[in-house]
Amino acid sequence: MENVITAAPKGRPREFCVDQALAAALGVFWSKGYEGASMADLTEAMGITKPSLYAAFGNKEALFHKALDLYEAEKLEYMRKALEQPTARAVVEHLLRGAIDAQMSSCDPKGCLGVISMSACGAEAESIKADVMQRRASSQAALVERFEQAKREGDLPEDVDIAGLTGYLFAIFQGMAVQAGSGATRADLERVVATSLMMWPGR
Repeated sequence: MENVITAAPKGRPREFCVDQALAAALGVFWSKGYEGASMADLTEAMGITKPSLYAAFGNKEALFHKALDLYEAEKLEYMRKALEQPTARAVVEHLLRGAIDAQMSSCDPKGCLGVISMSACGAEAESIKADVMQRRASSQAALVERFEQAKREGDLPEDVDIAGLTGYLFAIFQGMAVQAGSGATRADLERVVATSLMMWPGR
């Protein structure tokens, strides 16, 4: 756990934990979105001054990218584990149920940080959108490869459009995230998962 010492008012040094401050910033971005999170919101939650934030993390945009790294490392671990499941259907079930757990967590805001941040607009937000899109493309590419493997192994029918199937699955993810952020219950999302699995083309 890294600590940073920055200049506090009247020249007195202040030490704070970078990991804790970043986790606090993530909570603000997740609940308010990139544009909705003001510098005052961030510094108050992080327990630091604006100069300390700039010194440790750079500007708001750089802070968001670091928060997104933390979000992927901690909140999306289930996606990496899903790719290790023995069948394509098991991969999908692990992903969808993991998404429900993440979106319905009692200690985190509802919805998906990536989906929330894609609604940001303005010149500064363009790099935010580009980063989120690049990360999503990387995740989709990994899933496409896993489903291609399933097709080679006979776990998926030969005529399945893997790219289309993966895009459909991500549309379900995004829809669940929007619903979670709009007040859907766990039972509501469980029905979405159950219906999606009923329509799955593989075993």
